[in-house]
Amino acid sequence: MIRVGTAGYSYTDWIGPFYPAGIKKAEMLEFYSQHFSFVEINTTYYHMPGMRLFQGLDRKTPPDFLFAVKLFGGFTHERNCGKEDAERFIYALSPIIDSGKLSCILAQFPYSFHYNAQNCDHLMRLREYFDGYELCIEFRNREWIKGEVFDFMRREGLGFVCVDEPNLRGLIGNVIAVTSGTAYLRLHGRNAEKWYSGQGSERYDYLYSGSELLEWIGRLREMDDNAALTLVSFNNHPKGKAIENAKALIGYLGNV
Repeated sequence: MIRVGTAGYSYTDWIGPFYPAGIKKAEMLEFYSQHFSFVEINTTYYHMPGMRLFQGLDRKTPPDFLFAVKLFGGFTHERNCGKEDAERFIYALSPIIDSGKLSCILAQFPYSFHYNAQNCDHLMRLREYFDGYELCIEFRNREWIKGEVFDFMRREGLGFVCVDEPNLRGLIGNVIAVTSGTAYLRLHGRNAEKWYSGQGSERYDYLYSGSELLEWIGRLREMDDNAALTLVSFNNHPKGKAIENAKALIGYLGNV
């Protein structure tokens, strides 16, 4: 099963390209869920969420809708959060856990997260903290692209997040791997010029061409053959480009 959506949904520059004029932010998710069946929640990276957030998300979406929730940065960047923090995070998610709408927790690590024994131990701790929940890992550093890493992730039950991003030295590139029951692809755009020098969201300001999206159809079919669920998230959100590309990909894939 392939679910296609976007990284976040609450963007004011989507009013016009996607959302109707005059829409309120509180109405955006309900409108979004009429067009897509999956979305990433990224605000949880910036601060530890509360349960009320997920009560609202659950209430505004249909029963078959799915969320991927980005893990708080204290676990992935500062790496100073422990088991009690993980319990707080899971408790906040309980409304969408109880309704069956949580597909996975997304842990996105920075480029500075290198492949070494200490960081593998950190991943194992996270696996322990979030035992019983699908935990998908996005690396930014190519040091992690090794057969032994994929074997390690399969043993630990950690999902590998594939990415589409600029072809720049050191980044992980368009590597395909499925290491858990969830296959995951995040498309960040290929804006090489602004990847390091861009301000704010400029690095993600990129519209995929039809031919670039078609490159992924066979790969996604292969990923889906090896997973119970395949998630596809467009993170090229400026000016509604993610929406345009997500709709196009759904069209290419057929009825998903």
